[in-house]
Amino acid sequence: MAEQNNNQQQDVNQLLKVRYDKLHELQENGKDPFVITKYDVTNHSTDVKEHFEEMEGKEVSLAGRMMFKRVMGKASFCNIQDLKGRIQIYVARDSIGEESYADFKKYDVGDILGVKGIVFKTKTGEISIHAAEVTLLSKSLQILPEKFHGLTDTDTRYRQRYVDLIMNEDVKDTFVKRSKVISTIRRYLDGQGFMEVETPMLVSNAGGAAARPFETHFNALDEDLKLRISLELYLKRLIVGGMERVYEIGRVFRNEGLDTRHNPEFTLMELYQAYTDYHGMMDLTENLYRYVAKEVTGSEMLTYGEHTMDLSKPFERITMVDAVKKYAGVDFNEVKDTAEAKKLADEHHIEYEERHEKGDILNLFFEEYVEEHLIQPTFVMDHPIEISPLTKKKPENPDYVERFEFFMNGWEMANAYSELNDPIDQRARFAAQEEAFAAGDEEANHTDEDFLNALSIGMPPTGGIGFGIDRMVMMMTNSPAIRDVLLFPTMKSLDKKDQ
Repeated sequence: MAEQNNNQQQDVNQLLKVRYDKLHELQENGKDPFVITKYDVTNHSTDVKEHFEEMEGKEVSLAGRMMFKRVMGKASFCNIQDLKGRIQIYVARDSIGEESYADFKKYDVGDILGVKGIVFKTKTGEISIHAAEVTLLSKSLQILPEKFHGLTDTDTRYRQRYVDLIMNEDVKDTFVKRSKVISTIRRYLDGQGFMEVETPMLVSNAGGAAARPFETHFNALDEDLKLRISLELYLKRLIVGGMERVYEIGRVFRNEGLDTRHNPEFTLMELYQAYTDYHGMMDLTENLYRYVAKEVTGSEMLTYGEHTMDLSKPFERITMVDAVKKYAGVDFNEVKDTAEAKKLADEHHIEYEERHEKGDILNLFFEEYVEEHLIQPTFVMDHPIEISPLTKKKPENPDYVERFEFFMNGWEMANAYSELNDPIDQRARFAAQEEAFAAGDEEANHTDEDFLNALSIGMPPTGGIGFGIDRMVMMMTNSPAIRDVLLFPTMKSLDKKDQ
């Protein structure tokens, strides 16, 4: 096996040497492709294919990567791949000239070519370009893999996404759709009167979510800072300042594990709207998801794995207490206190920490018994106050807050509140979070004095929501893992010997 691998490496090295020799020959003959700075492109491949009737017989200019070449004496065929797809090029010696044809025959798969020629259809009916001019725009000095997919290559695909995009059309399509998801969200929110803003990534107090932050040091101020874990606290400052509808789409950073739904840096969209509550956020979420699905996929039915989610119907709305009652058979309205809640957890083999209170136990029951059943779009409402430090209490029942989480496919897709705007209550909630941190909760929030000062100035009743953009894209593209929708996911560094 070792001898076979050595022979394969020698073969590869020889092929690479041939490519470098070809480049040196071109340079010696005054044909260095790397001195070319531009090429005028008039059309993409799909423009020609989709509008063949009106373009037949007309001259076009395309550029892209040569993915296939077949030389046949005085005439040859190759395929050029651009952003939109592939198109066949017919290259004849009599059309491009003897010297150019001799050069073309030496070009390699992977080279980037510019082609000028006439649109026509071959005898077999394939829409093609009859080349009048072929220009080598960039020489590929590496060898493209014949196949670049399958589980065995997953790690390499993520590390070398540029190759993945070249070799796998469906991967490129995923990221085209990702871009469309984000632009569609912006279009919808802009149409609803929201203003897009930008807030700091480097912060002294990383609040607004339950997560461990990454820490860094700012040399100029000799001060330790953190990377933000949420967008919330700055956006609510803007609501205080009178910007009534704001949103931000940006990277946040959480020092947590890697799995199919988690990456330490990911894209979050948060929006805040003055003078509405969490019911207003439900309506907005329902309308936004329908709009994005229709614009990106062409349908309000989303297929993900074995499930099909119907976004055309009104989304189910259920309280967390009722959901636990429905799927676990436990009614927390009948549970008197934390001691009784812990007894129930013991009976149902649910692990909890000593610091956990009744509301925490309710949430643990929800995670254990309910989440997996929430396949169709569902709003789970009215969370316990213990797990919601930034949310308004329900006036009729202060043990619970006006919050919902939006679920599809058993995943949390969004999290929304009627935002807490009482600075006195907020200070007490921060104090409780500080106690939780002291008791061992590394994800607890810390007191943010400037945010409390902003609330003291006065914040109107406000609804707010956070959407995980990456999970939304996963759902819209039927992608099994978050790494499949991140162009460059976080990967463990390779040892130099492995590179």
